[in-house]
Amino acid sequence: MAHSKRYKELLASYDARKSYSPAEAVELVKKLSTTKFDSSVEVHIRLGIDPKKSDQMVRSTVALPHGTGKTKKVAAFVSGDKEKEAKEAGADLIGGEELIAKIASTGKIEFDIAVATPDMMPKLAKVAKILGPRGLMPSPKNDTVTPNIKKAIEEMKKGKVAFKSDDTGNIHQAIGKASFTAEQLADNFTAFMEAVRKAKPSSSKGVYLVSVTVAPTMGPGVKVSV
Repeated sequence: MAHSKRYKELLASYDARKSYSPAEAVELVKKLSTTKFDSSVEVHIRLGIDPKKSDQMVRSTVALPHGTGKTKKVAAFVSGDKEKEAKEAGADLIGGEELIAKIASTGKIEFDIAVATPDMMPKLAKVAKILGPRGLMPSPKNDTVTPNIKKAIEEMKKGKVAFKSDDTGNIHQAIGKASFTAEQLADNFTAFMEAVRKAKPSSSKGVYLVSVTVAPTMGPGVKVSV
């Protein structure tokens, strides 16, 4: 892959082969973020799992102490009195069968996270092929299917994020913005890594965390010793 002159200069400004402590890594990433916009700070983890085995998928949620720095649009699939709860909690999009029908007919998705009450799940099967590939299908495994819809929405709005391993056995997650203080990024990094460790599948043997890298959206990565 051909890199820009700026990228190469950044890469030469530190030892890319060295593994840094979490505190050193986030401090370095802040310096490596030289874009005009406020870059996200991302964690990329290579896991020692077999992604072909469904029982080794890593999937969970974590409440980042300082949020991600990005306000996410939350859609609540609810009916009846739960609509009022969802509105009070701050959901951006609220609806039941009519909202599902709209998504089914247009294929348009105007939200970043979807939560649903258990009774709505059979109805959501109609749009599973639209939401599923984009990681937006509500699931009890990441606390997005729950009767306590108000609590779920409030937590998502405060910075709770869902993460899962991809088809190659890796996890990619934004943990904040370059404008965050190093302490805020370090706090979020620690909380995220604890959640990933707790989510280790019992069937996964050997080294679980193969490598961990922190990087700005458009910049080189920094290896982290964990």
